Amino acid sequence: MKPVILGISGPALTEAEAALFAAHPPAGAILFGRNVVDPDQLQTLTASLRAVLHPDAVIMVDQEGGRVARLRPPHWAAHPAAAVIGRLHDLDAEAGLRAAWLHGAAIGAECRAMGFDVVAAPVLDLAVPGQDKVVGDRSFGADPAVVAALGLAMAEGLTAAGVIAVGKHAPGHGRARLDSHLGLPRVSAQGPDWSADIAPFRATADRIPWMITAHILYEGLDDTQPGTLSPLIIQTVIREAIGFRGLLVSDDLTMNALQGTPVERAQRCLAAGCDIALHCPGDYDGNAAVLDALADVAGLGARIAGDRLLATTPDLAGWLTERTALLELVA
Repeated sequence: MKPVILGISGPALTEAEAALFAAHPPAGAILFGRNVVDPDQLQTLTASLRAVLHPDAVIMVDQEGGRVARLRPPHWAAHPAAAVIGRLHDLDAEAGLRAAWLHGAAIGAECRAMGFDVVAAPVLDLAVPGQDKVVGDRSFGADPAVVAALGLAMAEGLTAAGVIAVGKHAPGHGRARLDSHLGLPRVSAQGPDWSADIAPFRATADRIPWMITAHILYEGLDDTQPGTLSPLIIQTVIREAIGFRGLLVSDDLTMNALQGTPVERAQRCLAAGCDIALHCPGDYDGNAAVLDALADVAGLGARIAGDRLLATTPDLAGWLTERTALLELVA
């Protein structure tokens, strides 16, 4: 199995994509809005992927709620942004924690029913006033302890629904003044702000099985390479200071924060210590080049299989109704 999760081009798997994935099995596929039309189409697509992917490979989706949602009305529920749940927690901590669990469970149940087994959520970054809005209301708030508690509750809800949760973006994206989709942000890795950034990741490191890296230059620790490509950040911060021992996935390697060809970016992130590279555009040539360049990783499929979950009996309607009632407190 190749240590990469890849995007695909459209709402149906092409013959060329199917042949490529069967011949050079990636660790999985990730779907976006371009791949989603309605439930019947999406279930057909995920079934087509299952038919050609390695048995241990995953199908992944970004489905946080709010701005970041690939499954949307009218076919799926409208899920609130994390900040709404954070505001509820400010009013009633118990209600906020319950809403965060329900949020994860409802999102997870919808995604599981469509054939997904990995959901890229929760966001563990802090909401920092005055910084770039790329995080903004995707965060549960500014208090590291609250973000950790709500993020963990959401992850536990996702787990209950039978999907793998993914904390993001380690070791912290909240203080970035630039969207890493557009360029390379820089933040200081010194002082109390830095301690606050990493605190939610440290608090959840042994409870959330997967994490995604941040394409940020952490000044004072590594002044030359962004976190995703930095052995120092991955080993001394994410693995040691934060204590994360789970499966580490790069953020999308095609963002403008990084430089080099798709192959160079994938090779560098894996050499730095990521377990899986993420290449999202769905371009056939890029997918083929990355798959051709990367060697199979022995045991990766077994690691992924070890994170797979058995769902509880889903109660999607009940979970949505209860969450809606709780969020009326902040409506």
